[in-house]
Amino acid sequence: MKKSIKRVAVTGGAGQIAYNLLFRIASGEMLGFDQPIALHILEIPDALKMLEGVKMELDDCAFPLLKEIHIGSNPVAVFEGVHYALLVGAKPRGPGMERGDLLQDNGKIFVQQGQALNASADKDVKVLLVGNPCNTNCLIAMTHAPKIPRKNFHAMMRLDQNRATAQLAMKARVGVPDVTNVTIWGNHSATQVPDFFNAKINGKPVVEKISDQVWLENEFITTVQKRGAAIIAARDKSSAASAASAAIDSIKDLITPTPKGQWFSSAVYSEGNPYKIAENLFFSFPCRSLGNGDYEIVKDLPWNDFLTKKIKQSEKELLEERDLVINMLKD
Repeated sequence: MKKSIKRVAVTGGAGQIAYNLLFRIASGEMLGFDQPIALHILEIPDALKMLEGVKMELDDCAFPLLKEIHIGSNPVAVFEGVHYALLVGAKPRGPGMERGDLLQDNGKIFVQQGQALNASADKDVKVLLVGNPCNTNCLIAMTHAPKIPRKNFHAMMRLDQNRATAQLAMKARVGVPDVTNVTIWGNHSATQVPDFFNAKINGKPVVEKISDQVWLENEFITTVQKRGAAIIAARDKSSAASAASAAIDSIKDLITPTPKGQWFSSAVYSEGNPYKIAENLFFSFPCRSLGNGDYEIVKDLPWNDFLTKKIKQSEKELLEERDLVINMLKD
């Protein structure tokens, strides 16, 4: 049976991440190679000329699945009827800029985009927040979209999961598919907690395959936490291709049944969570999906004292971020 068109919104459409993302979505890599796609691409007015060029390139690729392209700078118009919204566009953190300053600047963007999604998106739209600081930006967007189920909002942690998985695979000298059950707890920031304690390599606990406990507790964690900064230092630009790849993985995690006994990481609304994390935050937990776009948080993963201390630090940071934008959390 012929499938109906799925409408995918991407913001920051002329930016680096979007440029690495749009063509892969249009090819079918995200939603499936039999799924017709309409792209709804948002940009600020000053970047619309660049976005016209991106649209030309999308046209020139002649993707069989790409049926429509809508571009513009009005989020209410661009988000009309969309089933997936990947909120990529955000102001980058500049030299000397405090995290609180970035939250104030970018928070205003996601007040507007939350309101626009609420006004015109499909009532069951799935929203992935990529623009940083993504966890608290996601809270802002969700607050201003009361018609959309809270469970439909996610802040992207898949990039951190992918980074942690790659580091463990290289250390153990195994393939990436051999590393499973990697959880990132908390915030997408330098306080995030890559969990090697519950992760597995070839079905066995990581600590049985990697005996270097000092490396696991120190270099492994800090490498993942600071990977974004290391990439900026190396190429003088932020992660773009890897972020785009993680965004695709994030949506695929929701629309593909999670293999039995495994899970993925996503920052989801903390209301009623089983780990007693403070409510009204977007906090990264281990999640599972039946492949219908919904998810459940995996329960009962053990925390040792080492994990508990670090997870609580990330929770504290998110509470502080929430306090900084309290004026934006009024719908």
